Order: sequence, then structure tokens, then C-alpha cells
Amino acid sequence: MIKLNFDFSTAFSLVEMGDINDMMPKVEKAHKSLVEKTGEGSEFLGWLDSPIKVSKGVILDIQAEAEKIRKKADIYVVIGIGGSYLGSRAVIEALKHNFDSLSDSRKSPFIVYAGQTLSEDYMADLLEVLDKKDYCLTVISKSGTTTEPAIAFRILKSHLEKKYGKEDARERIIAITDKEKGALKNLAIEEGYKTYIVPNDVGGRYSLLTPVGLLPIAVAGFDIDSLVEGARLMRHQLITDDDFEHNPAWQYATYRNILYNKGKSIELMVNYLPNLQFFSEWWKQLYGESEGKNGKGLFPASVCNTTDLHSMGQYVQDGERLMFETIIHVDNSNKKVKIPYDVNNYDGLNYLSSLSLTEINHKAEEGTSMAHIEGKVPQIRISIDKLNEENLGKLIFFFEFSCGLSGYLLGVNPFDQPGVEAYKKNMFKLLGK
Repeated sequence: MIKLNFDFSTAFSLVEMGDINDMMPKVEKAHKSLVEKTGEGSEFLGWLDSPIKVSKGVILDIQAEAEKIRKKADIYVVIGIGGSYLGSRAVIEALKHNFDSLSDSRKSPFIVYAGQTLSEDYMADLLEVLDKKDYCLTVISKSGTTTEPAIAFRILKSHLEKKYGKEDARERIIAITDKEKGALKNLAIEEGYKTYIVPNDVGGRYSLLTPVGLLPIAVAGFDIDSLVEGARLMRHQLITDDDFEHNPAWQYATYRNILYNKGKSIELMVNYLPNLQFFSEWWKQLYGESEGKNGKGLFPASVCNTTDLHSMGQYVQDGERLMFETIIHVDNSNKKVKIPYDVNNYDGLNYLSSLSLTEINHKAEEGTSMAHIEGKVPQIRISIDKLNEENLGKLIFFFEFSCGLSGYLLGVNPFDQPGVEAYKKNMFKLLGK
């Protein structure tokens, strides 16, 4: 049973049935191009089949390797940038204890990230911590030459070998890279590192349901079987259902493109749980890198409420009418905290004393939605019953599939990223390469 609910009703302030009917032939064509792999960028559509292609044997191998890492490491370093780390971090942050580093109940290594920044202080601080802790690392790169992760791996490989000796260090490194070629693949063969494959037909931002995302998530102690199963269930629904009323990816891609065509240039992902901050970061990369081309594309932004109602909330309510909201709603919390009754009631909060924080949070969400609708901000609402691996798997595949459809509706190739190379050329020239 797929427990995701999609509510597009509040977007009707700008979207009319005529707009949807006009879009339908394009949606049907985009769906066919995606599913039959005949559209632009079709050589990078391997992610479509990731939920059904990742074998039980690979999952078992990843789980076994994760268990080895958990036994020997206090810290697990994930080296990667963009999709090579954002996806796994999104899932780990969504599921982990909010105060993981301070919790006595943590049974897995503390997960840290490297290669996603060129900050010298960040790396120096990381090395100071790793001096005192047992650690393992995974480096994720198809080529092994992407600047940020390549620099981080060079530094951390050297540190690891000095700390443990070359032989022991070799057993603490896993490379996730190209099947046949590239600098990292060649080094992995030469050094004898354990390796997993980044499929040739899967781009980085679509790689979450491959070993790129599955290994770090497994090391963190979460159920990758359920994650993949959730994605598989969503895949079946989205690929086989060609009815607009029952295919939420068709609806999402259609609504967001209609709103874009009507002058809404910003899509704001809204959540009400701090655990979902990095899910929003993953979503921003997925859509920003897929659609921001040829002078086109919605700008993906995000807020975490109620925190950001006290910062960005004013602009959303009363600023320029540039945006619409996509809200991720979570029905149930995994834990319960109620407001205590206070005899003095100096803060005037006794009227809340019978409620849980989740109930109050939901009313804040409902009240905010009402205010923003009155303020002419269209909304799309996606609901899940709780934060768990299966629901996250469903959300991941839903957003990936919708992104492919939406890019084709926009008239761009959603599977390349030519603009990413521009800064590199200038940086290399300035560095004297």
C-alpha cells in the first residue's frame, strides 16, 4: 500500500482545467520518452531501473560491508560532492537521532562528510578529530579527478596510511567508482580496495538508489531493503499508470510547469521538521541541476518551518509574488512529548497542556498554509504517514521521475549539467593547470 497523498487543490488559484488539458499531449509524450528511453539524455536513464536492478546479492554485500565498518570505526567519512553525498546525507539526516553526536543510544559510527568543500579550516578540524578516533572512509567519484573529492581523498588517504600503516589503511577504504576506467578505478585495482560500481548510465544526482547512497545509509544503521522497496513500489505506480488523475508525477510536473509559465519563477520546498533539511538540499540539487539550462527553469529554494517563519516567512507572505510552495507534510512523529500543565501559567500556555508538540506543529502548518493561500501563494502538498525508509524511498523515486518529466516539458535535457564545467575552467586557469 502506497501511503503518499498528493494535494494540488490550492494551486487552482492559477491553474485551470484548460491549462491542464493543453499540457496533456506534452505530458504523455514526455512520459513515453522517459519510460521508453528515447528522449534527450536517454544514455543516463539507468536510474529508472535502479529499484529493480539492485540485486539482493548486492544489498546483502553492502550490509555485510557496513557491519564490518561499524565494528572497526567510530567515525565513517563519506568523500563526495553533489549527488555523491547529498542523497545519502538526506536519508541519514531524515532518520537519525536529532542529537546523534550526543546520544548514548547510537550504535553506528558517526557519519561525517569531506570533499564537498574546499575550506581549509573544515579539513584541518576534521583531521584533528580523526587523529583521536578510529575511522574508515568511502570515496565516491566516477572519474576520481573531480577536484574537491580528489583533494580530500589525497589528504585523508595519506592521513589514514600514516595512522594505521598502508596495509591496515587499505582495509579501511572503499571506492565507489566507474566499472572499468578512471583514475580512482585504476588506484583501487592497484591498492586492492573494496569497490562498488557507479553505473555508467546513472548521473550523480540520480544515484541515491545505487551503492553511492546505499552503502553510507547502511553504515548509519538504516534499512536499505525497505528504502529500495519503497522506491520499487513508487516506480511501478508511476511507470504503469497513464491516467493524469492517478499519476502524481504527471500532476506534479504539470502543475509546476503551468505555474512557471504563469510567472512563478521560484519553487519553495517547505518542511516542518529539521530532519528534512538535507532532503530539501538533495531536492534542490536534483531540480536545479536538471532544469536550470538555456535561460530556463524554476529556481528551487527551501525553508524549514516554523523556524523560517521568523525569517523568510515575512517575504513569503508579503514579498513579490514570485513563488509557489511544495509542502512535505509528515502525519506522525516517532516519539511523543506533551506540554506540561503549570499552576502559575505565567506564559499563558495552559490551553496547550493536553496537546503534543506534533499536534501544535500541525496547527502551525495549517495556519501558515491558510495565510499563504490568502497571500496568493499557490501550494502543492505531499503527505506521508511517518518518516521511515520505505516512505523516503517512495519520495526519492517520485521526485526523480517527476524531474525527468518536468525537464522534458520545459524543453531541456534533464540529465546533463554543462554549466557545472564553467567555474572549473576558470579555477583551473587561475591555479595554473
